[in-house]
Amino acid sequence: MIVSCLGPSGARMARAAPTITLGADGSFYNGSVSADKSGDILQDRNIVLVVDDDPGILKGVQRLLRQHAYEPILFSSAEAFKNHTDFEKAVCVILDINLNDGSGIELRYGLKAAGNQVPVIYMTGNDNPAVRKAALDSGCIAFLTKPFSTQQLIEPLKRVGEHPNSGDTHE
Repeated sequence: MIVSCLGPSGARMARAAPTITLGADGSFYNGSVSADKSGDILQDRNIVLVVDDDPGILKGVQRLLRQHAYEPILFSSAEAFKNHTDFEKAVCVILDINLNDGSGIELRYGLKAAGNQVPVIYMTGNDNPAVRKAALDSGCIAFLTKPFSTQQLIEPLKRVGEHPNSGDTHE
């Protein structure tokens, strides 16, 4: 059985019914779940948060991440992302720089101000040198210009998975 619904971010989500998990912030994700000794449910650390206001990009990145064993949580606006609070289990955040209701760079600074050190990958259709410099100065593990290859997206995610405390490095 497949369940299809709109998440709070406005992105269409389709999942096999038995594996749907509702996050504390109302976002849906699909992943393997296990319980620790205390009975608390733990999510495997393969969650990637994706913020883009283009539904086609969200769907494409979602598909690509799933093909590489990542579980994307999608946000179709800066505002929807700002309401998310669970960054502890995320391996990375992929931020579009130019959102209709904000800036991915501003979102990054908001994460840092809140003490969230989750690694960030930027993606943008604007290869303006000033934008690139501002993004790199904010701290990121990769800066991707759309369109980008699968390898350009997956390689930084793999590096972060291998070295979770790699900090803000950029390419």
